[in-house]
Amino acid sequence: MSYIAERSEGRAGAPLILTFHGTGGDETQFHGLAGELLPGAHVVSPRGDVSEMGAARFFRRTGEGVYDMDDLAQRTAAMGDFIAGEIERTGAGRVIGLGYSNGANILASVALDRPELVDDLVLMHPLIPWTPAPQPGLKSRRALITAGERDPIGPAHVTQALAEYLAGQGVELAVHWHPGGHEIAQSEVDAILGFLRPLAEAA
Repeated sequence: MSYIAERSEGRAGAPLILTFHGTGGDETQFHGLAGELLPGAHVVSPRGDVSEMGAARFFRRTGEGVYDMDDLAQRTAAMGDFIAGEIERTGAGRVIGLGYSNGANILASVALDRPELVDDLVLMHPLIPWTPAPQPGLKSRRALITAGERDPIGPAHVTQALAEYLAGQGVELAVHWHPGGHEIAQSEVDAILGFLRPLAEAA
């Protein structure tokens, strides 16, 4: 699968960070931030290939929070193949995924389908409105969920259910809440920096 993507080459042997934008964003939304979060890393940022009234997304939906599950399955498989190709291309031994909103959802879906691809997950304001099947391959993966306590798009109880699911699969999980809604707060960025600090120190 080929996506329009922004790429920044890192040092030999450096980790690979993949970033996934929210609805209406593009490949530049988090690309620069990722390079700042983990200097020297390879950074790859694909653009969603679904258009919703001109807004780029990674999979189709039929309403707010109502996903086209067949389309999600197809695009999850395609994104998994894309990520595998980028891992092979860069030779990265560690892979970090960072996604916001719709981008967090495609990242989570790939992790549920092919957990071996991404070692560290940063899921900002995810919405997984179904109960995933058990996935033993998630054991010992690391994940950070960030969310707003009053998010109208990703309700807190749905976020909490995802957190409990991931913890139940043996994921090394951290959760950061801010008191607002669907916007990204500075405290989330600080939490992401803390989450990635061990990787930066090991680089």
